[in-house]
Amino acid sequence: EEYFKWMQDWGFDFVRIPMAYPRYIQYDKSKNITPEQIRNIDTQQTDAIQQLVHHAHTYGLHVCLNLHRAPGFCINAGFNEPYNLWTDQRALDDFCFHWEFWAKAFKNTSSKKISFDLLNEPAWRDDMNDQLGKKTSLPGDVYRKIVFAAYQSIKKVNKNHLVIADGNNVGKNVTPEITDLDIAQSCRGYTPSIISHYKAGWVYKDPDHLPVPVWPGKVGDEELNMSMLEKLYAPWIKLKESGIGVHCGECGCFNKTPHDVFLAWFKDLTSYLSKNDIGFALWEFSGAFGILDSNRADVTYEDWHGHKLDRKLLTLIQNA
Repeated sequence: EEYFKWMQDWGFDFVRIPMAYPRYIQYDKSKNITPEQIRNIDTQQTDAIQQLVHHAHTYGLHVCLNLHRAPGFCINAGFNEPYNLWTDQRALDDFCFHWEFWAKAFKNTSSKKISFDLLNEPAWRDDMNDQLGKKTSLPGDVYRKIVFAAYQSIKKVNKNHLVIADGNNVGKNVTPEITDLDIAQSCRGYTPSIISHYKAGWVYKDPDHLPVPVWPGKVGDEELNMSMLEKLYAPWIKLKESGIGVHCGECGCFNKTPHDVFLAWFKDLTSYLSKNDIGFALWEFSGAFGILDSNRADVTYEDWHGHKLDRKLLTLIQNA
C-alpha cells in the first residue's frame, strides 16, 4: 500500500499487476501442477489480491490485472505446464475459467478503475521451439481463438469490462486479427534489446561479451536511433488512430546498462510514446528495472524511506 501512495504522490495513475495463476490455487507445490488442480481457487490468496486492488483504487490508480503465467503458457523459461494453451482445448477452457473468475470478482467495478490484460507476451512455448524452428510469432488465427474465448468469458459477466490483449510475437506486433473486437492492444518498450536487456542472462547466451550499448550511435552493424523507434511504433500509432486503444504495458531497462545510455534512450522512447498519446508502464516499480532498489553500480541514489531512489529516472518519467 505504501508503494501506491508514492505512485500517487509522484503523479502516476496506472499500475499493472502481473499474476502467476499458481500463486492463487491450491496444489502440492512439491510436484508439478496437474489439470485437475488448475481450478482449485485458494480464496485466501484471491481475497488478498482483491484487497491489493482496493488499496490501489484508494490512491486513485487504475489497476490492470494481467495473467503473466496462464494455464498452458508463460513466456519465461523454467515452468512446467500440464498442457499447451495454443494447442489443447482443456488449457483454453481453464484459461477462460480464470478470466471469468476475475471478471466476476470485479463485476461491478468501473472500467475506469480496472482492466484485464489477458496474457503476457504471447509467443510459441520454449518447449515447442525445436519443432517450430524457434519461431515466436503465433499464427493470427491461433492467437485470435484464445483471445476471443477469454474476451467472451469476461464480457458475458460485464459487457463494459475493459479487455486488453498483448501484441503478437512477445508483444511486439499489432494483432490485426482482433481489431474487430472491443479490445485494446498492448505493445512493449524494449527495443533495442542491447540497451533494455544488456547483460541479461535470460536473453543473451553470452551476456558478458556483449558490445557496450550507446544511444544514439552504432553497435556492431546496427544504427540505434530515433528512426528505429519510429519504424517500430508506426503500426501501433496507426492502430491508435483507427480508434483502438493502445498502451505500452511494459518498458524499461535492466540494471547492467550504463545509466546515462539508459536515460538517453528512455527519454526518447517515453517522449515519443507520450507525444503520440500512448501511455506506458515501467517494468518495474522496485527491483532491477525499477525506480527503487535497482542496484545499479553507476547511480548516486537518494535515500527514500529506507529504499534507494533513482531520482533521475523518476524525474524523467514524470516529465515524459
